[in-house]
Amino acid sequence: MTRSLTVLVVALGVALSAQTGRSPAPVAAPFPIVEATIADMRAAMEQGRVTSRGLVEQCLIRIATYEDRLNAVIAVNAKALEDADARDRERAQGRVRGPLHGIPIALKDNIHTTDVPTTGGALAFDGLVPPYEATLTKNLRDAGAVIIAKTGMTELANWVASNMPGNYNGLTGYGMNPYDPRRDPRDATGDGRPVLQTGGSSSGIGTAASFWAANIGTETSGSILSPSNANMLVGIKPTVGRVSRYGVIPITADQDTPGPMARTVADAAAVLGAVEGATPDPNDAATRTCTPPANRDYTAFLRADALKGARIGIPRAFFYDRITPPGATDPRGGLTPDQAKVMAEAIDVLKQQGAVVVDPANIPSVVATDPKDSFLLWQTCSGLDNAKGKDADCSIILKYGMKRDFNAWLASLGPAAPVKTLTELRLWNVAHQRLGAIKYGQAQLDISDEMDVQADRARYQADRAKDLRLSATEGIDAIMKSQQLDALLFPGASGAAIAAKPGYPTVVVPFGRVPNAPTPPLPAGFEAKPAPFGVSFSGLACSEPRLIALAYAFEQATKRRVAPLK
Repeated sequence: MTRSLTVLVVALGVALSAQTGRSPAPVAAPFPIVEATIADMRAAMEQGRVTSRGLVEQCLIRIATYEDRLNAVIAVNAKALEDADARDRERAQGRVRGPLHGIPIALKDNIHTTDVPTTGGALAFDGLVPPYEATLTKNLRDAGAVIIAKTGMTELANWVASNMPGNYNGLTGYGMNPYDPRRDPRDATGDGRPVLQTGGSSSGIGTAASFWAANIGTETSGSILSPSNANMLVGIKPTVGRVSRYGVIPITADQDTPGPMARTVADAAAVLGAVEGATPDPNDAATRTCTPPANRDYTAFLRADALKGARIGIPRAFFYDRITPPGATDPRGGLTPDQAKVMAEAIDVLKQQGAVVVDPANIPSVVATDPKDSFLLWQTCSGLDNAKGKDADCSIILKYGMKRDFNAWLASLGPAAPVKTLTELRLWNVAHQRLGAIKYGQAQLDISDEMDVQADRARYQADRAKDLRLSATEGIDAIMKSQQLDALLFPGASGAAIAAKPGYPTVVVPFGRVPNAPTPPLPAGFEAKPAPFGVSFSGLACSEPRLIALAYAFEQATKRRVAPLK
């Protein structure tokens, strides 16, 4: 039986078999889950119009109905209804754990759960049940959430191969975008991947399709923002350390962070408060970075008038307009005419809502004329072209961090670890290529494994310092402080990389749609559906309350999100 079919059977079986011998609880009126917000679900349960079991059953039936087209799920929690029943009993007894009591939430499959395997999408970890839960998983359960499923993802958070499509992994194959769930028809890319990109490495597919209320993704550089943008979702990429990484399969502790993906800003805010710890996690020192708001309640910052008087910067160079870096001959970056039109409209909305738009607000390291000070000329080492000996002009932070932190994570599994080191994983992959391992190679694992954590430490420290100088000190910090900005407005998820290096927060909001016009072009007669294209508010460390307020005000002024077609 294929894994996709197994997911369908489990989802439908859990939903239907649990009803055997039961008399359904009476409800005042049917409560539809499609596009329902967390507040809607909570109110319906409080009013007795639906139970947590009723919500989870509907979610499981949706998974069973549409999963064969979308491939959004790696595993369904077979105990989801049992957990929902427990939340219903607690509610009946007057005990409500928190703001997500009885709400179905899914987790990216690199987040530890002890009742569902945690695989990272890797064949080598198929069936792995870790010996401990992630801190954020425990926080969600403490808030009352029902963990319904583990979502699809790009294998090992897209640090396996340099050319792996988003939301592909060796366990389940390709995830499909619900806004156009067809495969790419072009010969050059006709390997089964979606015609409309899903983003990655987290998955927003199931949340967009109302398989659950919201999901938790993780990001090292763009992996919450990119799939949120591609699936018309709100994504909050928190400050690194805002949410504990303990029990999350890592790339590098310097940039990794979990965060919520949801259909509305209010939903994402509610989930962020649930996953953040009330106190620092002793297993993750970075959780001392930010102080949680009162009662960890980010919904207190949902103000429809928050844009009034806010100073929003427009980083034109590279992110909107093409620019030629020093010493280069060809310009880089910029928007297509359709994307530029969407952003012009978004900027008009900001002005109409009373924001002070600082335009341009170019980032100094992006427009630097000295090559050594240019963010655009200092990229992350990636692929065999940046193997040892060829990596003088790129940052080794991700490949060094993968060697350091992935091996430490494997050690934390103890006897449960299927492989004990990154080297063993690479050898396992080579030995199991016929089973589907490393379809796109494993260049990222190869260049990571050649790092020497001790011998290369000085190089790592120098590169980390340069990352922070170009992205923060002479980058986002410089323009935000000089112009006294509340946020920078980036098109789509384009600001992810520069904000990721210093670990700064960003909130992406659905807004427009643009033609899906890839290169090379789609065949004549193939009518591609448009691609979602949102806007992102980025700020300095620990500025999530302000960013959430701005994002909510923009969302309420526009309300552009639309559900996927059936």
